[in-house]
Amino acid sequence: MTARGLAMLSIAAVLALSGPAPAAGKGHAHGEEVTVQGEILDMACFVAHDGKGASHAECARKCLKEGQPMGLLAPDGEVYLLFADHADARAYNEAKTFAGKKVELKGEPASKGVFKGITVHGVKPL
Repeated sequence: MTARGLAMLSIAAVLALSGPAPAAGKGHAHGEEVTVQGEILDMACFVAHDGKGASHAECARKCLKEGQPMGLLAPDGEVYLLFADHADARAYNEAKTFAGKKVELKGEPASKGVFKGITVHGVKPL
C-alpha cells in the first residue's frame, strides 16, 4: 500500500472512532452554520504520526500546500474534515495559512456515515 493510501485509510479509521458529527451530535440541521474552535491540521501527518501543535506548524503548512487533506482538531478531541465551498473557496484557502494554529471557524456541518466535516465559510485566528 502506498503512503498516501495508508494515510487515507488512517483518516477513515480516526473519523470512525472520533464520535458524531456536529450535525448529528449537537442538533445542527444540514445547512445551519456552526462555529467551532480548534487547531488546523494536515490530516496525513495527524493520523500517521500525531503531527499537531506549534512544533508541527511548518510541516502542516507544507503538507496542506501540497494537497494533503485539512482538518480541525476541536478542544474536546473531535476531528472534522474541512471542505471548500464550491461557490467560494477563499475561506477554505485562508484556513490553510493557519496550519498548526488555533482558529475560530464558521461553516456548514455535514456528515455521511462515519465521516464528518465542515464546509468552511469563515476563519479567524485565536
